[in-house]
Amino acid sequence: MDMSGTERIEAPIGAVWQALNDPEILRQAIPGCESLDKTSDTDMSAKVVLKIGPIKAKFEGAVALSNLDPPRSYTISGEGKGGIAGFAKGGADVALEADGDAATILTYNVKAEVGGKIAQLGSRLIDSTAKKLAGEFFSRFGELVAGPAPQGEALSSA
Repeated sequence: MDMSGTERIEAPIGAVWQALNDPEILRQAIPGCESLDKTSDTDMSAKVVLKIGPIKAKFEGAVALSNLDPPRSYTISGEGKGGIAGFAKGGADVALEADGDAATILTYNVKAEVGGKIAQLGSRLIDSTAKKLAGEFFSRFGELVAGPAPQGEALSSA
């Protein structure tokens, strides 16, 4: 399964790059992430609980950063085992481009693969869940990096 998208983040490119390499920011942004611990400059271990259709699974696995080109791009990849539920693995090529001095355009291309019981759920359910999770991650990541919205914006969206 492949998907791609773009997210405009209201923060300078340096701040976005720093956040993409911060395990605490990533932990908060990854849906269902219980822990994300840095084991080296480019490796992390993760525990994530996900519900895909009727199956809820706890994945434990590794996350690695590669193809680093600070502050413009990197590849983040991971593989997790969910016991009898199966496995999930994949990666994302992430690119950053400054949009003026105070904003950044983040572009991502994700490739993912699942196996085991999860794979038996059908590609539509898996694809829609993956798109939803990716959307939640990049939206939450953007909020964490940009900080709280100004009071005027928060009131006008109510």
